[in-house]
Amino acid sequence: MHNHIPRRRLGQSSLWVTPLGLGLMSLSGIYGSSSDENGLAVIHRALDLGVNFLDSADMYGWGHNESLLGKALQGKRDQVIVATKFGQTRSDTGANGVNGRPEYVVQACEASLQRLGLETLDLYYVHRIDPTVPIEDTVGAMSQLVKQGKVREIGLCEAHPSTIRRAHAVHPLAVVQTEYSLLYRQEAEETLQTTRALGIGFVAYSPLGRSLLTATVQSAEEVAHDRRKDHPRFQADNFAHNRDRVRQLEALARKKQCTPGQLALAWVLAQGEDVVAIPGTKQPGRVADNWAALAVELQEEDLVALHQAFPPGAAAGQRYPAGGMKGVYL
Repeated sequence: MHNHIPRRRLGQSSLWVTPLGLGLMSLSGIYGSSSDENGLAVIHRALDLGVNFLDSADMYGWGHNESLLGKALQGKRDQVIVATKFGQTRSDTGANGVNGRPEYVVQACEASLQRLGLETLDLYYVHRIDPTVPIEDTVGAMSQLVKQGKVREIGLCEAHPSTIRRAHAVHPLAVVQTEYSLLYRQEAEETLQTTRALGIGFVAYSPLGRSLLTATVQSAEEVAHDRRKDHPRFQADNFAHNRDRVRQLEALARKKQCTPGQLALAWVLAQGEDVVAIPGTKQPGRVADNWAALAVELQEEDLVALHQAFPPGAAAGQRYPAGGMKGVYL
């Protein structure tokens, strides 16, 4: 049914995925409420379109997201490359932490498999690097999971190039996942230099700048009731600056006869066959809108114009609040 849809290989791994996957975080209350019925509709719409790469994590709703995905996969497991993540934790007081200890790797994997109702994870990521544990120890435990058949391939999220090299020396990484969009390019493009040298794939999360690049958010007040309100990019003068940038994207999209979001996604995918994007949404209709980005063909002059409108460092505001920035690119 979907044989005509292109696939991209994740690094040198056994996994071939559609260039656009689906990030599931917004289905677990991160960006406002979403019922399970709606969440299932989003996932099933993606599968109906031909999306075969679904990205979850144990910290999305602290187990809720994986359980929801498990329900959505019933009778459809063979259609999907399932990715999930571990490493972010929550204490009894509600404070977030990280845990990369080998014994925790095993414990977290077993819990994820149970919630998903699976015997094997296609792709298992370290969600955030634990600076108190050598990455060799964390990845060594993940390697054992591969040998046991509980995980097919492994990856890292938000890892510094030096960490990527150390991890890859222990067990081949299929991919590294980092935020990458027209707004936030610098760390991702530094990471790509390393992943390409090592034959590792790259997964771009937040390729729409947490909705900014869709041009649908007209004021910061529109995100006042979800997590985006805490992100510097949506605050005061930062938002005004970023919104002005997006107006340039809107103008370029009109010329290409597509939406700003589709143009932004097409740009990410045009950065190389080793790049896959996982935009997220809680709206079934938006899944189809994003999927249509695969039909947007960019010429060299389009790429030049987008680079001029969004040079590296174009965004105002860091990628995360101050506390979150301490946990990325480690």
